[in-house]
Amino acid sequence: MKPIHYTIIPKHPTAHLFEVTLTVFDPDPAGQRFMLPVWIPGSYKVREFARHIVRLKAHSVATGRQVPLQKIDKHNWQAAPLKGALILTYEVYAWEMSVRAAHLDDTIGFFNGTSVFLAVLGQQAAPCQVEIKPPIGAIYQNWRVATTLAEAAVTRRHGFGEYRAANYDELIDHPVMLGEFALARFNAHQVAHEVVIGGKVPALDLARLTQDLKRICETQIAFFEPQTKCAPFKRYMFMTMALTDGFGGLEHRASSALICKRSDLPAIGWAPGKLTDGYRTYLSLCSHEYFHSWNVKRIKPATFAPYDLAHENYTTLLWLFEGFTSYYDDLMLVRSGLMTMKDYFALLGKTLARVLRGSGRFKQSVAESSFDAWTKYYMQDENASNAIVSYYQKGALIALAFDLAIRAQTESTQSLDDVMRLLWQRYGRDFYQHKPVGIADDEIQALLHEATGVDLSELYQEAVYGTNDLPLAELLAPFEVTLEADMANNLPSLGMRVREGVWVEVAYEGGAAQRAGLSAGDRLVALDGLRVSGSNLDALLARYQVADQFDVHIFRRDELRCVQLTLDPPEVASYRLHSSESCSEARKWRDAWLYE
Repeated sequence: MKPIHYTIIPKHPTAHLFEVTLTVFDPDPAGQRFMLPVWIPGSYKVREFARHIVRLKAHSVATGRQVPLQKIDKHNWQAAPLKGALILTYEVYAWEMSVRAAHLDDTIGFFNGTSVFLAVLGQQAAPCQVEIKPPIGAIYQNWRVATTLAEAAVTRRHGFGEYRAANYDELIDHPVMLGEFALARFNAHQVAHEVVIGGKVPALDLARLTQDLKRICETQIAFFEPQTKCAPFKRYMFMTMALTDGFGGLEHRASSALICKRSDLPAIGWAPGKLTDGYRTYLSLCSHEYFHSWNVKRIKPATFAPYDLAHENYTTLLWLFEGFTSYYDDLMLVRSGLMTMKDYFALLGKTLARVLRGSGRFKQSVAESSFDAWTKYYMQDENASNAIVSYYQKGALIALAFDLAIRAQTESTQSLDDVMRLLWQRYGRDFYQHKPVGIADDEIQALLHEATGVDLSELYQEAVYGTNDLPLAELLAPFEVTLEADMANNLPSLGMRVREGVWVEVAYEGGAAQRAGLSAGDRLVALDGLRVSGSNLDALLARYQVADQFDVHIFRRDELRCVQLTLDPPEVASYRLHSSESCSEARKWRDAWLYE
């Protein structure tokens, strides 16, 4: 099968337009069809990338004449039959600064293949060649290319030129960044890794960043392959866009696309070992996406093997792929020595509080949440916390529950780690070498037992398909760890989440605000006749007791309204996990959980 050839150029950076040329040497004689994906793997929402294609046309290589194109539906086109090679030329509008789509201006370019490369239907298995050209103009003379696509022999690393992929699936699994960027390299268990930072970051400490990432990467590689310490890729790249504000990540088979605040990145001059909350969040994001290299990029649900990029791909297992990854991302920071037990316990306590704060957990299981990701989790509104549960957050707590239960019943000789390694050996290790096979939705419970010898059937059924809260206090007890609620400043609660101190963002189900008739979008004006300024809400509440009543004035749209509100008991802001310092068997189990 002859290769499919693409050429992409940032043709008009200030107009945010990429130009793509696609050459098909053996088009379907009945009329070649083309499709642009409607979603990108790792982000479970139909995004309709085809809406950004403009000025699409086709012509014959042999005659040079234009070939008629018919749009079949929102993301499919069909060319008229012809003899010989066919060329499509089109522009893609790229003005979304996210890890999921494409962005282009005169400072940086970024794209995922799902946003810019039309699939040649019937020839997705054909090898692909991509020529990446530089934008024209003196201001772009220092631009480079960052991607883990394989370079052709004539193309130098990070240079413009020709890149290759074995097929369309591989082509769209290597994002590309263009522009001026900071670059650092390190090896983790003999595997080359790169860190790319796009955007201006004054006094960026790349040495500190690579040192810390190296520890995370080596810990994860050894986790999945403790004997050989072999990574599932020959090269890996952390591709980061640093902005004033922003956060996000998306996993790929040999790279991760990341967005962070520039203030989160380490600066030269920091005290040795300094770990700000922002930097820890960034390292946790890197750890999360890196763990996905195994868990979801190679260990996959059966419905993702292979992906159907024209439609939603439903699975009830996102609690495992995203939730378990969310459990291990911070745990890997502890095991690599970058986070203390105290800080880890604080993060666990916050996750627990977030899950328990929303009444949606009583209405939706994590299996249902996974299945409904396309229409609920990725399309959240102001009622989300009252209607859904996060398969990320509760999934992480389920992983914790399974891990603790397995360790307690086996005196910490077996753990969830063994489950992940069995998943890797059976489903992930050879995923791209042979016919891809994924995990069926009903296989996990039996696999837990096979890997550990522990019967978790009762806990599994309730945790995955039920809506009751997990018995975490009971499961933590054998490790001499206790749970204690940490109230939000001990202030009585309004029963709502407020943005910028004045805007009602969420009115919690059954809470004081909802009972009084407040709704998301209302603007607080006054409490008990005193103006709400945006920074004084806690100070106003501090003068009242639980069950006190007073008038609340709000604007709903442009109408001034007054309601009477009765204050609730204080909210739980977090949970504190306390550990015993005794030299007991329980402490040995706890140390094995956290550090081994």
